[in-house]
Amino acid sequence: VQLQASGGGLVQAGGSLRLSCAASGRAFDTYRMGWFRQAPGKEREFVVLISRSGDVTDYRDSVKGRFTISRDNAKNTVYLQMNSLKPEDTAVYYCAGDSTIHLSQIFYYKAYAYWGKGTQVTVSS
Repeated sequence: VQLQASGGGLVQAGGSLRLSCAASGRAFDTYRMGWFRQAPGKEREFVVLISRSGDVTDYRDSVKGRFTISRDNAKNTVYLQMNSLKPEDTAVYYCAGDSTIHLSQIFYYKAYAYWGKGTQVTVSS
């Protein structure tokens, strides 16, 4: 599968952005999907995950209540709605997917086989 992330940009603190990750290929509904981010000089980190059907999600503590992940398997797309953005959310955001990843590895970015090119999110104070 190929992943294409979009929707990043520059926004003031308190603002909102919606990221999209479009997947090509078949069997998108067999992929666990996630968003990760990487700030300059820092390691890539988990942000949020969503199950194959979309009924289970898991968020990084610092984004709970502000970010919402969803997916539309008919459109092969995952979304990340980001509200109340903070300067510390500034990073390159990546979508990732894997159909065979073990549950014990889902928070570890190196375990994912498929990645989209990142999209820059910059939040100004």
